[in-house]
Amino acid sequence: MIYFRSDYSQGAHPDVMQALMDTNLEHADGYALDSHCDNARQMIKDLIGRQDCEVHLMTGGSPTNITVIDAALRPYESVVAPRSGHIYMHETGGVEAHGHKITTFAADDGKLTPAMIDAAWDEFEDEHTVIPKLAYISNTTENGTVYSKAELTALRQCCDSHDMFLYMDGARLGVALTSEDNDMTLNDIAGLTDAFYIGGTKNGALMGEALVIMNDRINDHFRWMIKRDCAMLAKGRLLGVQFEALLKGGMDSIYFEMAAHSNAMARKLRLGIEAKGYGFFCDSHTNQIFPVFPSAMVKELEKDFFFYEWTPEKDGMIPIRLVTSWGTKESDVDAFLTKLASF
Repeated sequence: MIYFRSDYSQGAHPDVMQALMDTNLEHADGYALDSHCDNARQMIKDLIGRQDCEVHLMTGGSPTNITVIDAALRPYESVVAPRSGHIYMHETGGVEAHGHKITTFAADDGKLTPAMIDAAWDEFEDEHTVIPKLAYISNTTENGTVYSKAELTALRQCCDSHDMFLYMDGARLGVALTSEDNDMTLNDIAGLTDAFYIGGTKNGALMGEALVIMNDRINDHFRWMIKRDCAMLAKGRLLGVQFEALLKGGMDSIYFEMAAHSNAMARKLRLGIEAKGYGFFCDSHTNQIFPVFPSAMVKELEKDFFFYEWTPEKDGMIPIRLVTSWGTKESDVDAFLTKLASF
């Protein structure tokens, strides 16, 4: 069975595992207050070219999203997000469980727009309605698309006009930054958002995300919020060690090398599928692609390949999601395209 189901189905990059082994018998303070975490935080500040921020090493994407939103908002304030956003579709009501409504809008490309934020404010009346206070975006989106600098700048301006926070879920930020569609740097993102994170779980780490908070209003007593939301790892040094290994070398690190490889494998898949005349559910140039195949073909492909059926069958066709990762081999892609050619 060849895996195209997710970009975290394997363990960790060998360099990350080696770093964990090399430091395994060290004694270290807990709760990410050790020298490895300190070093990782400084590496990230240097990488984004900003020292005026706070970096928190978190265990996973959902705890990061929920804790940021929980820290940023008062009980009567809400989030605006695309309907496909991870916090709305795939976090089991975690944000709502912490007392915050999510106002969503349909977006075929998975992107939030200023018009959607304005529309959320059109629904605001007075103390009988929640106040939209935080705009949530993912980069890449859940549809595999990437925000441009112009789009992010427009969101920033819109949020400023409404006195809102702008938060970027960066679970797949590595593939966003190495995408052929990308025109932004980490420094651009730091300058345009109030908080974002550099995802490790989906790009070569065993687990872990590096949250960067640019706005002190969100950072106020943030470690208290991490603990309160059950997201504080006692053996926090495990996160620091991994990010040291992932980001060693800065923009030439294995982190960006792995992300670029993921995109290259997806590009080969996408072009091969296009060449055989098949269409796509949405236009994605990152490591998630969504071809649409006849349902009978999907069932045959599932005998040899592991992937998601993305939406239910319609008119005899099924969109599927193929995800490539740092561990995807070119032979995996060739095998899929060879199988496709047999139909």
